[in-house]
Amino acid sequence: MSSESNSDEIPVNVISENESKNNSQNPESEINVEEISKLLDLEKQKSFECEEKLKLALADFQNLERKTQSDIENGVNSKINEFSLDFLKIYDDFVRAKEVFSESKINSEGLDSILKNMDSLLKKYNIEPIDALGEIFNPNFHEAISIINDSDLDDNTITKEIRKGYISHERVIRPTLVEISKKE
Repeated sequence: MSSESNSDEIPVNVISENESKNNSQNPESEINVEEISKLLDLEKQKSFECEEKLKLALADFQNLERKTQSDIENGVNSKINEFSLDFLKIYDDFVRAKEVFSESKINSEGLDSILKNMDSLLKKYNIEPIDALGEIFNPNFHEAISIINDSDLDDNTITKEIRKGYISHERVIRPTLVEISKKE
């Protein structure tokens, strides 16, 4: 007792063999095939264009994701380096205080312990000192603030470290201040 409009059945048109043969000879059916073929080609083209747009959008998204990640890392590293520079100023003060205590023959065990902890902290965050003494001057790592004449040394040999430099994650966060030699 169900009505046709509420039926879940799909209406099917049954074509007899005679009707089928008559339709195949009908030029109207050939036009339909050509039209369908053209529509199919048009849809294939649309599909191809959509696929290309999707590929471009995906590439743009991946580039944006990489850039965003890089910007975040650079921002974090910049802040860490800024903090490290401030920390290194305090570290330098402790090193100078230890040297003064040692020269005055005052017990500096407390300072030694603090400096050891500071060294551990620097190492933990991959902040390493730049070894410069006896090396050839490299403007990427060193900053020359004085020159001495010495015929025994090669030009631009570092003769004195005035202030220690540091590297963090393969980037110089503070160059070493040095004195270099010149041949006379």
